[in-house]
Order: sequence, then C-alpha cells, then structure tokens
Amino acid sequence: QVQLVESGGGLVQPGGSLRLSCATSGFTFSSYSMSWYRQAPGKERELVAYMSPTGIITNYADSVKGRFTISRDNAKKTVHLQMNNLKPEDTCVYYCNTKVLGVEYWGQGTQVTVSS
Repeated sequence: QVQLVESGGGLVQPGGSLRLSCATSGFTFSSYSMSWYRQAPGKERELVAYMSPTGIITNYADSVKGRFTISRDNAKKTVHLQMNNLKPEDTCVYYCNTKVLGVEYWGQGTQVTVSS
C-alpha cells in the first residue's frame, strides 16, 4: 500500500525557514514524480513544487520561486521542501502527493504557520 507521511511543519517567524519531509513507502519511489501542494483556509489547494523521478525537471508556483526548493533522495525514498524567507501568506497545510498507476495519493498534511 502506498503511504506518504509529511513532517517538519510548525510555527516560524516571517523571514524564517522550515524544511518539510515526506517519507514514502509501498511503491517504486524512483520511478515516480513527486509534488508538494498546499491549502489555506477557505482557498483551493494549489501546486507548490514538482520534481520528476530523477530530479532533472522541477517546477514551482510563481509565489514561491526563489524561496522554496524541492529535492528528493531516492535511496531514502524521501522528498523534501526547503522553505526560506517565509511569509505570512505561506501559512497553509502542506501535502505530499504522487500518482501511482493512475491513482492519486496524499499524505495527511503538515501545518506551517508563519506569524510574528
């Protein structure tokens, strides 16, 4: 069974940094693209960052370009999101996502709160 488990969220001041992690199991991690999404209260879920199986191709939402970096460790079957220069508008629940054999899978989410 496919499992995605996020961690690393928390409370941080504006301008601070956090590193999110998504531990995976139940599928051939190195064969699949991985993504991070986020959702704020009252807003729709949005794609934050994407990475191809080997990490050669990445894509970021305009709102986080230059501040967030997605990375993956295929040996550890883990994907990370380094979040720098955080802003209050980054306050969201962040979700790890992948599609395996045509089926979407999501983690339970981890809360990121940016506040002074």
